[in-house]
Amino acid sequence: MAGNVGNQTILVTGGAGFIGTHTVLQLLKEGFKVSIIDNLDNAASEAIDRIRDIVGRDLSRNLQFHLGDLRDKGFLEKLFSNTRFDAVIHFAGLKAVGESVAKPFLYYDNNITGSLLLCETMAKFGCKKMVFSSSATVYGQPDKIPCDEDSRLHAMNPYGRTKLFFEEIARDIQNADPEWRIILLRYFNPVGAHESGQIGEDPKGIPNNLMPYIQQVAVGRLPQLNVYGHDYPTKDGSTIRDYIHVMDLADGHIAALRKLFNTKNIGCTAYNLGTGCGTSVFEMIAAFEKTFGKKIPIKLCPRRPGDATAVYASTEKALKELGWKAKYGIEEMCRDQWNWAKKNPWGYDPNS
Repeated sequence: MAGNVGNQTILVTGGAGFIGTHTVLQLLKEGFKVSIIDNLDNAASEAIDRIRDIVGRDLSRNLQFHLGDLRDKGFLEKLFSNTRFDAVIHFAGLKAVGESVAKPFLYYDNNITGSLLLCETMAKFGCKKMVFSSSATVYGQPDKIPCDEDSRLHAMNPYGRTKLFFEEIARDIQNADPEWRIILLRYFNPVGAHESGQIGEDPKGIPNNLMPYIQQVAVGRLPQLNVYGHDYPTKDGSTIRDYIHVMDLADGHIAALRKLFNTKNIGCTAYNLGTGCGTSVFEMIAAFEKTFGKKIPIKLCPRRPGDATAVYASTEKALKELGWKAKYGIEEMCRDQWNWAKKNPWGYDPNS
């Protein structure tokens, strides 16, 4: 990497969230200085303390936390005028598909307005390197699977559209000013937790994603797992997704950052981060039950609107250009998810 790694300071927006915390942990271990911005809307400050515990006192000195919102221009400008950032990893955003359908104003304001103000501030202060947290939802129901980065983009809900629209905005920003280097990372389905069991996913309210839902049933917070749709044209009738271990995803961000620092003419480029393997909902439940040692009570429910039948990634481009490949399989995902759940049945909330 160009220059001394220890001198590079990375701003991580939404760094107290699920993927953010695991990425911050890896950044610190790689010797970066890290500043987190988070409004703690769907995250807990306890997660930051846990990161400090895991990395130890010396590396903790390289971590700053700022409570704030990207839509607050004054806050952003103050932050950028006090610290020179070498790059930004942009996670901050709301991410529930169902909520986005019910509250489109909220999603466009939070995910698009916040991202625009962030980019404006970055440009003003001469920080023009960004890794953006995009999503496989930009593919919608793909015409062919596995999806590659050139597949047709067709988001099926407001959440997915906020990711797709910002991808377009990022391309326009980079076209207008070739000094920008932007990598769009399209994640598939992040699951699992850090092996310590100290940090993991802690959604507020009823989880929208399969694994935190399974986990809450396993620890007794919810009575049963609702499986939405069991009559899809798949091997067992349930939907198929590409589940990826959150630590693999975190390492994907380090690989993308290295690419940004080392490749002058990268422009604005998208990469899929997934395993390249499709796993059905019923297969995932069975794998978790094996780790958990008991059956998970399930209730078969009708399909949810906007759910695609099968989506999994083509991962060749990330391997070829970023030198990144997922290392962990379904067993490790379930093992680490259950380890986190067992140690933190109520997530980060010590009062529950």
